[in-house]
Amino acid sequence: MRDRALLLGYLAAVVTATLVHDPRVLGAGAVLVLLSAGRDLPRLLRRLLRATLPVVLAVSLGYVVAARDDLATAGAVLLRLDLRVLLLVGLALRVLPAVNLQRALGFSDSLRFLLVLATSQVLAFGRLFADFRHALDARTPARVGPPTALRHGAATAAWFVRRAEHDAAAMTQALDARGLFLDRD
Repeated sequence: MRDRALLLGYLAAVVTATLVHDPRVLGAGAVLVLLSAGRDLPRLLRRLLRATLPVVLAVSLGYVVAARDDLATAGAVLLRLDLRVLLLVGLALRVLPAVNLQRALGFSDSLRFLLVLATSQVLAFGRLFADFRHALDARTPARVGPPTALRHGAATAAWFVRRAEHDAAAMTQALDARGLFLDRD
């Protein structure tokens, strides 16, 4: 029951964070999430910055370049956007490790089945990604330079997209054969 309550609370907080547009409220929410970590604050802050900084910087720089004629509006938009990202990722890093999804979704066999499928896919793709990385390291005698890393990353991403499409089609057919989509017209 605790896991289900945490998951529902987390989902309610995510919906609320997406509906709020006041930067002060978003910032206060992010600060509250950080302070709720107590002694784990430095660890949570490191994880939060590691997870959000590359995305926030890339999106913000791209938005500033695109909106260079109206930087005042761009600043207001980016402040809301960046605070919302910090709040949502902070919530995820703070709450989700404490939730046992198997217990939280225990009321529905279908949701638990989908959770097992998704988890198996994440684990398989994580292992495959590590295999690709080890293969690059094993076949490159010197340190990998940016051009090689970019080519390898592009080829790996293309392979993962093709594999994901194939796996999604296969899983959909398997789920359909087992009656998961009986309400489909």
